[in-house]
Amino acid sequence: MEASDFDDFYAASFRRVTGQVYAMIGDLDEATECTQEAFARAWAHRRKLDKAEYPEAWVRTTAYRLAVSRWRRRKRGERAPDRALQDVRAAAAVDESHVALVAALKQLPEAQRQALVLHHIADLPVHQVAAEVGVPEGTIKARLSRGRTALAALLADESGLAGGGVTHA
Repeated sequence: MEASDFDDFYAASFRRVTGQVYAMIGDLDEATECTQEAFARAWAHRRKLDKAEYPEAWVRTTAYRLAVSRWRRRKRGERAPDRALQDVRAAAAVDESHVALVAALKQLPEAQRQALVLHHIADLPVHQVAAEVGVPEGTIKARLSRGRTALAALLADESGLAGGGVTHA
């Protein structure tokens, strides 16, 4: 495609392509910028476009892909940084009560432990715990009740024993 042919192609299709990209992404400014960028890339590839049957389709597809890439980049920039890439911070000292809680939780049946952790540590409401686990809400409520009772007994045994180990129920 020669320069004059490209100028005619640009004049004939810029508004149409911009309108189509705008309809796909819903942002006119972004659609205009992406269409301009797509035409700049088309100019660089104008010799190949001469052979293409539908150069307008190439420009439209390129503009849409640019818009999607920009959107993804923007969304990635809004996310919290990956913890693996952050500076290593000194770990907080381990609290004895936390160690006792984890030890007591390990002694509970898995279903009770799971319900307690999701509800009290992950701070999920009962209906979300039930949905995540795949059981009725009443089952979760029963597991929470039984788990809290067993956990209280285990933690009381832990604090009530002078120098002894945790008894297993």
